[in-house]
Amino acid sequence: MNTITTNPFDDDHFHEECGVFGIFDHKDSAAHTALGLHALQHRGQEAAGIVSTDGQQFHSHRALGLVGDIFGSQDVMNRLTGSSAIGHNRYSTAGGTVLRNVQPIFAEFEFGGLGIGHNGNLTNAFTLRKRLVDRGCIFQSTMDTEIIVHLIAISQFSTVVDRMIDALRHVEGAYSLTALTKDALIGVRDPMGVRPLVLGRIDGAYIMCSETCALDIIGAEYIRDVDPGEIVIVDADGIRSIKPFTKEPKKLCIFEYIYFARPDSIVEGHNVYQLRKQIGAELARESHIEADIVVPVPDSGVPAAIGYAEQAAIPFELGIIRNHYVGRTFIEPSDQIRHLGVKLKHNANRGYLEGKRVVLVDDSIVRGTTSEKIVEMVRAAGAKEVHMRISSPPTTHSCYYGIDTPEREQLLASELDVEAMAKHIDADSLSFISMNGLYRAVGEEQRINDAPQYCDACFSGEYPIDLTDKNGGTASAQLSLLSEQDR
Repeated sequence: MNTITTNPFDDDHFHEECGVFGIFDHKDSAAHTALGLHALQHRGQEAAGIVSTDGQQFHSHRALGLVGDIFGSQDVMNRLTGSSAIGHNRYSTAGGTVLRNVQPIFAEFEFGGLGIGHNGNLTNAFTLRKRLVDRGCIFQSTMDTEIIVHLIAISQFSTVVDRMIDALRHVEGAYSLTALTKDALIGVRDPMGVRPLVLGRIDGAYIMCSETCALDIIGAEYIRDVDPGEIVIVDADGIRSIKPFTKEPKKLCIFEYIYFARPDSIVEGHNVYQLRKQIGAELARESHIEADIVVPVPDSGVPAAIGYAEQAAIPFELGIIRNHYVGRTFIEPSDQIRHLGVKLKHNANRGYLEGKRVVLVDDSIVRGTTSEKIVEMVRAAGAKEVHMRISSPPTTHSCYYGIDTPEREQLLASELDVEAMAKHIDADSLSFISMNGLYRAVGEEQRINDAPQYCDACFSGEYPIDLTDKNGGTASAQLSLLSEQDR
């Protein structure tokens, strides 16, 4: 049997990082965690896990697949007893997609058990891992998260929080963590706040999770964002906050607003859907062209396309229909129809495209494969002209802070200028939002060139956090003696 993959569309976008969720002292902790992970499914679809505790014992279930498939069994949920829990959705950025790399990771220490879920990526992971292995530490996975566990284990401090602070002082990179001990829930955000983390509450129980949509699904109240460099501890005495790290400039990943966060989430006080509409409107102001309809590349291009259409006073139409019931792969019996794979997920709505001058709006161009196929599909449906508009600046650099991106030489914008890219994808015209336009759309007058307000390294090449492993020639190295089959 041959596999037809829908990945020609999936692979031409930045892949989600991960999602974390934690809740302390609630009778339905595991159920709420599973629901929270379901709301955060967009942040990782490869695997998920939950660790719970009743204050004495820990219970864990981790598996490959989607949240609904993993935690849809009542038998599984019945085993996750206890009033506190943390959960994690995974998209692998460091380490392969195998069970031993699924989080939350759990370890027994002299002070008791500790579970950790991590969204982000450590940029000195290889350097630290080598140092720890030389010291005699034994790794069970290829995740950079396990490095934090070993650093906690060898710390000479006495309390869990102090050990965690000591461990995190050694790491570089982006991280939002939820950690669970038998009597506390701990949330941590890296000093620059590259990855989001929010604080909420339901029935008096505190929650920390990646996005507010995970609070909405269980009817929880959003309290605030966890600050960059802040550690929030929830235990029987209530909630407290400490900020033990050197204060750094705030650098939230601006791609959270463009693509990663769910449109109904509030990130750093901003409604993501509204910002995406504003980005689309700014894009229309910068690169207006006469056209008959504005069509989003579903689903991520929809809000920006609405904003573009409103600003340009051009009708918005769903000229491409997405099939939401197709997974990542589909099996077909013969090679002759393998080329149909891309149509498993998207199909042109010919009645609205034929004879029209079409503006296609998408969030990004990475390798160019999606845009090329989409333009081809729209032309085949009879479009008179096809103009591509992108709601982010050209993606010229790889991300090392928790987003799975191709190497730089595979990024179309790093090899070609905009005019050449337009020819490559066979568009009549191609425009990206400018960097200043993007910053205006998210509420800034313009980008501060010597100290940008966000992490925009994938567009600018200006990395705010040291790339120790990359600069040492081991950028993506996660070494293991285990073969993929044995992991």
